[in-house]
Amino acid sequence: MDRFAQFIITHRKAIVAVFVVVTLLCAPLALLVKVNYNIVDYLPESSQSTRALSIMSEEFDDAVPNLQVMVRDVSIPQALEYKARFEALEGVDSVLWLDDVVDLKQPLDLADTKTVENYYRDGAALFDLAVPQGAEQEVLTALYDIVGPDNAVGGEASSLAAVQTAAVNEVLGAFAILIPAIIIILVLSTSSWIEPLLLLASIGVAIVLNMGTNIVYQDVSFITNSVSPILQMAVSLDYAIFLLHSFADYRKQYSDVNVAMRHAIRTSFSTVASSASTTLFGFLALVFMQFLIGADLGINLVKGIIFSFVTATVFLPALTLALYRVLDRTRHRPLMPSFANIHRVLSKVAVPATLAVILAVVPSFLGQSRTDFLYGAESGGKGTRSQFDTEKIEQAFGTKNLVVMLVPRGDVAREQLLGERIDELGFVTEVVSYAHNVGATLPPEFLGPSVTDQFYSPNYARLLVYTDVPAEGEETFAAIGELRGVAEGLYGDAAYTLGRSANLYDMKTIVQQDTMLVNLVAVVSIFLVLLVTFRSLVLPFLLLLTIESAIWINLAIPYFTDTPINYIGYLVLNTIQLGATVDYAILLTNTYLRLRKTLPKREAIRRALGSSFKSILVSAAVLSIAGFALLNTSTNPIVCDIGTMLGRGTLLSFALVVCFLPVLLTIFDPLIGRLTWKASFFKRSKAAEAPCLPEPPPSKG
Repeated sequence: MDRFAQFIITHRKAIVAVFVVVTLLCAPLALLVKVNYNIVDYLPESSQSTRALSIMSEEFDDAVPNLQVMVRDVSIPQALEYKARFEALEGVDSVLWLDDVVDLKQPLDLADTKTVENYYRDGAALFDLAVPQGAEQEVLTALYDIVGPDNAVGGEASSLAAVQTAAVNEVLGAFAILIPAIIIILVLSTSSWIEPLLLLASIGVAIVLNMGTNIVYQDVSFITNSVSPILQMAVSLDYAIFLLHSFADYRKQYSDVNVAMRHAIRTSFSTVASSASTTLFGFLALVFMQFLIGADLGINLVKGIIFSFVTATVFLPALTLALYRVLDRTRHRPLMPSFANIHRVLSKVAVPATLAVILAVVPSFLGQSRTDFLYGAESGGKGTRSQFDTEKIEQAFGTKNLVVMLVPRGDVAREQLLGERIDELGFVTEVVSYAHNVGATLPPEFLGPSVTDQFYSPNYARLLVYTDVPAEGEETFAAIGELRGVAEGLYGDAAYTLGRSANLYDMKTIVQQDTMLVNLVAVVSIFLVLLVTFRSLVLPFLLLLTIESAIWINLAIPYFTDTPINYIGYLVLNTIQLGATVDYAILLTNTYLRLRKTLPKREAIRRALGSSFKSILVSAAVLSIAGFALLNTSTNPIVCDIGTMLGRGTLLSFALVVCFLPVLLTIFDPLIGRLTWKASFFKRSKAAEAPCLPEPPPSKG
């Protein structure tokens, strides 16, 4: 470590120059990274939805209808004119309307009423458009120009376009909240006006390096793009704070700044490495998810932690040495209290807090596994036109949820039977297929490709099944299971089902399978880090119990408040809260063990709280503000749920670390002393512990 520190001190100007150059190169690369907004792409190849999408793309030229356009107050001829304008738009593969399923040369009174009302009702026409991935925004802009503000454009593609439009602005909005808040917190907690800027420079460089190096991937998910930079800043800012605080302490002992920095690097390196390790392994657990969004986010966060570690231990020391004179000239008196006597406040709430945790932990553990979950990621967002237009369409035509079925081509009679059986299901409003609508008696060769290509490929027949169930929920998943059951009864494994609800059905199955594995990997890996860090058979259990209790309480709140949460957000938060906030427990415990060598347990825990409370408070404040910033700036349900639970969970972890953990350390102190390698706890001598007895009276004899 001395050689490492000396290298940084000697070559500080070159190190700063290299980091600046690399950062300037990565900044434009970050803007070139492709962002994937389609959550379905992250389903594993073994899922039915993935196989079905692959077959669909190979066999059919047209995409599945994924956009609805409602035009009010139009006649049939006017509606047909609108259809022609929609078909002429670049990026629209196909348009499905009433004339595709009903002979408009005949009076509408002779047609099936249910079929007609699916497309034309009370003078309003509803069109189903197929828009390929990547063309959503351009098509949506063109459609708004055609239909104007009084009509509506909704559906999956509309929601996806809204997400794409909002994504960049939402990240910038979160930073606009987080950075000023961090500056205020750092100004209050540091002793130099320029020190917060050094800290932000260190973490800012790490974020740019992380985002720029994403260019090596084919793409990153929009969730990763939205969440990763915020989380990286929030969880790794501590690394830079540790280094600067250590440097400030050693400057009080050494007049030579180089000597002070060498000691600061040497002593803070292990602390930063330990803190980074727990966070890194927490994020690394996400890589084990079958649902590949976990690997996408996990790898990105792990890479970010590594970059933050490098900038805090290499770039920041070099930059600090280059600017230490500016630091000295901008010193100010401490603006935040020392909290040396915080134990006086915490001791009054320690026992009630401990009893509350004991009473809450079991119900919370049970409750968090019974929460109602959502699985969708695309959302029109709060207050967007996509949301309002979708609501308008549902008010006028009811819920219209499309499920597409693919079956082997060749047996038209069986295809017709499938359509009939599906049409008998209570939640099905319409079945559109060649055999069901045109009839099994008329060979496809008698009709033109414009009709048959919608339903037939060389190897597969396509059925469009319209249902009145919502996009997701228990009712929807039961309906998907029933549809698949009917198809498999006639075609076995050769039948495929796809569409938004079918994708979410597969997503639910897969992410639920991921839960046990991801949580187990996170807990075991962090347990091993704690075991190595403390060389104790007791402390890893106590620290994990503290943080896991906070996690269970956090995740049980939606159950007890009857609030559904997104399952992906739930799973991601589980690992993030564990990996990021266990550092608070490590800091307090390390301080306690050091003080316990020279002090009795009660005095050691009092001083440990006074010494570490400020650092824990600053770290928790930054992380919780980051969570609430995501909540208040994002319209995506996954990001919002991560923000809500991260902000709330951080505060819970903070409360349990400063109130519940000290009680555990005090109660289990004898066991910790015996089962911790070289604990060397302070013990009173027997002479000191013996009561002072009065001298015997003088003898009379």
